Amino acid sequence: MATLALVVSWVGTAGAAERIGTTFPEDFPEILDASLGVPVIGFGASGAVERAPVIFLHGNNDTPYPTACNGSFGHMQAFAQHFLDHGYRSSELWGLGYQGDQCDALADPTVKSSAAHSTLANVPDVRAFVQAVLDYTGAEQVDIVGHSLGGIVPREWLRQDDAYASVRRLVAVDSPHHGIINCSPSLRNYYANPAAGGFHPDSAICREFGAADTPLLSALNAGDATPGPTEYLSVRNIDTSFVYVEAQDGAFPPVPAEDRHGRPHDFSASGRLEGARDVGVVGQGRHDPALGTAHIGISNSPEVWQLTLDFLSSGPSPAPMPAPEATASVRPHDGTAARAGALPATGGGAAGLASVLLAAALWVTGPCPTSGSRSRRSAGSRTSTRPGRATPPSPRSPGTRATGSRPGGGA
Repeated sequence: MATLALVVSWVGTAGAAERIGTTFPEDFPEILDASLGVPVIGFGASGAVERAPVIFLHGNNDTPYPTACNGSFGHMQAFAQHFLDHGYRSSELWGLGYQGDQCDALADPTVKSSAAHSTLANVPDVRAFVQAVLDYTGAEQVDIVGHSLGGIVPREWLRQDDAYASVRRLVAVDSPHHGIINCSPSLRNYYANPAAGGFHPDSAICREFGAADTPLLSALNAGDATPGPTEYLSVRNIDTSFVYVEAQDGAFPPVPAEDRHGRPHDFSASGRLEGARDVGVVGQGRHDPALGTAHIGISNSPEVWQLTLDFLSSGPSPAPMPAPEATASVRPHDGTAARAGALPATGGGAAGLASVLLAAALWVTGPCPTSGSRSRRSAGSRTSTRPGRATPPSPRSPGTRATGSRPGGGA
């Protein structure tokens, strides 16, 4: 079978020597984490912009870049680096760490399922950061790329503020639009163990994501789930993912396919967002060298980076994009996940215990940033955009082309 090639224009190597950093510009406003009261971490750079700036949002228990407590993860920095290497400017690439330094989870792993890590607690951080990036760059809109929880928090912010005009395109990568499998009251749900994060049915995260009909998800998915002028792309695993599928995902054994009420429920299509273009990918565990999981690997996947780059770089109303054969595929949604590629189950004893303890991260393992502190202005201190900083954002990268019209939904 012939391989289907993505429509890509490689844009030289002008930015290849430049690296995505681990700090904000010195004159970028300081933003305090709304739930922790400490400055948020992240990355960004000064300079003019030609495109809508892209904001990268990590998932639960992660950081925007590898840190001392999260050295094997923090993949959003590498995601942004792919954009920098293929035509974007560093001034157009921004990352937000919205859950503090996360080393507190070493002392108390249940922080990972607590209110401080919930969607509602982190909406203010995303709201403030988007506005700060708009003000700093002079851009009229941003694009957002979110992994897992990082795809839900901006959806809730957009819904609360009716802020759709501020976001040109949103990409949700393996995000829990319809809940997670990790909140069952079953004794087999090892995620409920305090050492594994404490994802019991009544934890804050499980009240938001433990069933398809929680108040949060009901509000997000009622009526049009993709409202406004914003264009949406969902990219998701369709073979295995430890937050959705009752199957082995790398180091993580399966848990029962039940919701927080103990009702049998198939969460395998939770990553699909109705009304968005939907891309299903397989074999993503090979991109998670630490744990071998598809759910984490998908955020470190060159195929997914390129799919996302193509979506954000194309002209208005892009058509569905074919994906590389054997590494990604576009499939109709049928409510089930392919499980033939699941890894062998881990054994009991020390190996089984290790898997349980590794599961202390629901979406990704607990991080602790190492960036040094520095003084910056508060977010409210800027009264005007910087003169001469921005040129009008362009929806397409140089040399790329649109491939047709956007379908109304799905695959």
